Amino acid sequence: MNLIEPIVSAAPGMAAIRRDLHAHPELCFQEVRTADLVAQKLTEWGIPIHRGLGTTGVVGIIKAGNSERAIGLRADMDALPMQEFNRFAHASVHAGKMHACGHDGHTAMLLAAAQHLASHRNFDGTVYLIFQPAEEGGGGAREMIKEGLFAKFPMQAVFGLHNWPGMELGQFAVSAGAVMASSNEFKITLRGKGGHAAMPHNALDPVPVAAQMVQAFQTIISRNLKPIEAGVISVTMIHAGEATNVIPDSCELQGTVRTFSVAVLDLIEQRMRVVAEHTAAAFGLSCEFEFVRNYPPTINSGAEAEFARGVMATLVGAERVLAQEPTMGAEDFSFMLMEKPGCYVFLGNGDGTHRDMGHGAGPCMLHNPSYDFNDDLIPLGASYWVRLAEAWLKI
Repeated sequence: MNLIEPIVSAAPGMAAIRRDLHAHPELCFQEVRTADLVAQKLTEWGIPIHRGLGTTGVVGIIKAGNSERAIGLRADMDALPMQEFNRFAHASVHAGKMHACGHDGHTAMLLAAAQHLASHRNFDGTVYLIFQPAEEGGGGAREMIKEGLFAKFPMQAVFGLHNWPGMELGQFAVSAGAVMASSNEFKITLRGKGGHAAMPHNALDPVPVAAQMVQAFQTIISRNLKPIEAGVISVTMIHAGEATNVIPDSCELQGTVRTFSVAVLDLIEQRMRVVAEHTAAAFGLSCEFEFVRNYPPTINSGAEAEFARGVMATLVGAERVLAQEPTMGAEDFSFMLMEKPGCYVFLGNGDGTHRDMGHGAGPCMLHNPSYDFNDDLIPLGASYWVRLAEAWLKI
């Protein structure tokens, strides 16, 4: 690998920062300690900062030369509301909070890049370092944009990355087009008439209606979508009843819908509403249908994806830059890509063998209580950020 030597030399110190962040996870819009640490380091390196966008967001500004061109590099900072199973020295000290997605590593990689960019400034223009809160369900990217991210810091393109367990260390993946799905939630409440379970003819039972509805939703995927389109409807919660001998008055279904395009999402929402309301009506029940669109699909622009691919190839070789297989996971970097050209890429996190003694019994996968970021990624991810910015703002 063709890494930047000063970044490699500084990597142990950045790994210590990463482990400190891992031990002190903070949930969405609560990243006060994390933001303070980021702001402190950027200030130490002579980088002007702006704080407060999206509540706890931090933006660093590194300028060189006279060009008005600018690029944005984004890292997310928040953790997940889950209990960590690891028992190594840098495990979470906060019960019910864990960096199980590697945002601690993303923050450390961008800090490592910031340190090098600030000390060398081998470019002509401006690099905006975007440390974003609340990716895990809070829509921190959307909030930063609402509060003026791109108005205050005009840039021609914005880039993001995510560590990817299962991909080998030293591999990247990037593709144009949709690479992550939209994330959406639904809640359906069926209201009937309760009664004695031994006398169902005197009641309007919502439970079998809910069961029929769950099956019918899958025909939307198999019979309404083109076979080459992708969509997921998952009913993940069904709540009804309090006693075995009582037919309940109501039944509630909740779940998620994932798609790679807004057009497919429009179709699924419309068909789900029709199926839910008409199925309920056929059995004499009323239906309340709620559908919330959280994150749009993450869609990489073609030119920026190819530009990033070229930079990656200079670091690890073209044979180690893979096509990015789309995933039904979601990412709020999608909001930034709706406003600016750019791309979101994957960086291999390895197979989990990097974990210290004391890790949990589970696999090292995202959102798993035994996950840990691979610190060997820090010099590679930081070198990518630096070379990307330097190439984009070439002197």
